[in-house]
Amino acid sequence: MRFVFLLAAAAAVAGCGRPSFPPSAESHLLGQPLPELRARETLNGNGLDAGDFRDRVVVVKFFASYCEPCKRTLPAAERVHEAQSDVMFLGVSLDESREEAVGVVKSYGLTFPVVYDAAHVFQGKFHVSELPRTFVADRQGIVRWVGAGGQTDDDLDRAIAAAR
Repeated sequence: MRFVFLLAAAAAVAGCGRPSFPPSAESHLLGQPLPELRARETLNGNGLDAGDFRDRVVVVKFFASYCEPCKRTLPAAERVHEAQSDVMFLGVSLDESREEAVGVVKSYGLTFPVVYDAAHVFQGKFHVSELPRTFVADRQGIVRWVGAGGQTDDDLDRAIAAAR
């Protein structure tokens, strides 16, 4: 009888731990260090420094104007960014032109830094072949969750909470 009580108590305590990650899209980066994030310039003219991402939960969001699911996930990313200022967000535009990328940023009112990936450097580092893709890395810089077209606002919130 005592063993059954201890087993039940252990199960109850285990359920009260850290938040869990929602189901993740497949990626070779899961459990791996986040690729280096450096760019000469974001769309607002600022540079990216790897130090900006150190010791913070990081969200890297790939999108393009022609991506229908992006039209749903970009507003969600902006809402989460505004609500969680301690999380470092980076948008990566895979649009055909810088002008299209700027248009997406303006039309969705994105306030996080966005890089126009003209040479597909970020796309290659992250092995992105479908859009949208959202990568969440923990404070140690390890990719813990990858979101895809079916992700919800709640999925991104849960992934960030679990990465803390």
